[in-house]
Amino acid sequence: YLLINHPLDCPVCDQSGECFLQDYSYQYGRSVSRFEETKVKNPKKDIGPHVYLYADRCIMCTRCTRFTREVTGTSELLVQGRGNKQEIDIFPGVPLDNELSANVVDLCPVGALLEKDFLFAQRVWFLKEAPSIDGITASGDNISVHHNDGRVYRVKPRTNMAVNKWWITDEVRFGWKHVHGESRVRAPLRRQFGVQIESDWNRALHDAAQGLRKEAGAGKRVALMVSPMLSCEDAFALARAALAIDPTAILGVGPIPIHGQDKVFPPADPNGFRMYAEKCPNARGVRRVLEALVKATGSKIGVLACDLMVGLIRTGQVGGLILTGNYPSDWVTDDLLKAVEGKFLVVIDTLANRLVERADVVLPGATWVEKAGTFENARNMIQAFEQAIPPVGDSRPEAQIGLDLLAVPRPDSRAESHPGHAPPSPRLYNAADLRRRMAEDHPDALGVFGTGVSAPTVAVEHEADMAVVEL
Repeated sequence: YLLINHPLDCPVCDQSGECFLQDYSYQYGRSVSRFEETKVKNPKKDIGPHVYLYADRCIMCTRCTRFTREVTGTSELLVQGRGNKQEIDIFPGVPLDNELSANVVDLCPVGALLEKDFLFAQRVWFLKEAPSIDGITASGDNISVHHNDGRVYRVKPRTNMAVNKWWITDEVRFGWKHVHGESRVRAPLRRQFGVQIESDWNRALHDAAQGLRKEAGAGKRVALMVSPMLSCEDAFALARAALAIDPTAILGVGPIPIHGQDKVFPPADPNGFRMYAEKCPNARGVRRVLEALVKATGSKIGVLACDLMVGLIRTGQVGGLILTGNYPSDWVTDDLLKAVEGKFLVVIDTLANRLVERADVVLPGATWVEKAGTFENARNMIQAFEQAIPPVGDSRPEAQIGLDLLAVPRPDSRAESHPGHAPPSPRLYNAADLRRRMAEDHPDALGVFGTGVSAPTVAVEHEADMAVVEL
């Protein structure tokens, strides 16, 4: 009965390969259809900004209508008609346009509801999955990054009843486009004769370290502003590098974007799915790490917020700056741009912006899907995520950049004074090893990274195609 009016378009259907109807037909169905009458044909419908409805594939399970009624509370989808003319639709002029709209695609057991963004993009059996965490909001939603040949094709929710249940927002689902954006910083840059030129990593790291050391040696202080978009491991490695260059370095947290207000779905359920207005994944984790390192140095300044950091830079105490971005959009303010004038500026970022254009040295960072690490979400849960794709271009994880800066020899070192002597090789970044180092070096403040990190779990079910008989 499910296949009476269903078209035989599996070769061109995006659901092919992960379709329950295909599985049921293979396990219980017949190889030849016995239905000889004319099939009911329904049109394709554009029902919202993210979703197409191929109505002739629908089996009327009503999962999607129940979702919009019981979870989002918006009730855009409805069932109209009777008998074999029954179909899913929207009320005229009221599109499927809520914050969780694309979850109906995950709920659909067949290829009736499809993402516009993934339509005809890739066959699902070519895709590989990497367990990850939402990298653009404070929710800490568990996700799976589906990728192939070093490119992300889609993001799907990963079930975690303590965080995001079965859902993710459209913002998280489609918020990874900057990873492959045209404005990615793909190679190191350094300033030569007043002009930025592309450079190799060794020369760029050398110029960055020596420029910062020169400012520290001249009686100025070095300041590091760690973006809340970075992982805890990134913050630890960069802060250690800054403190190695200047033991009195000032540490701060970058701007924390907040848009709108938190929302809960269903609206009346206090235990429902929560969408956060804070649009950064790790503000709490970055502050936790920096506070531990500042406490170890005995500094009385503490970890500064972005506005306080900008004010301190303007006083003239700071001569060298390490600023990190990694935001999915332009984050540079006019106040920050004015404050860095006349300073030696090292920028670690992923997208080109006005600060990158102003920098003396630019080091290309990696987005969260290009590295492994941990985020601390708004519920103060520390969750680990894995690398999905290799870094784009010549970019590197910020934790690796921190380790590389630590390995740059000082001018009075043997490696620097004797060109024939090879400089010390930087350690390769490994998220688990660095977390263990964090817990060992600061057991009171960062011991949680040794015992309290939630690792991703992915249930894999294997089912044989045929019965196995034991002889």
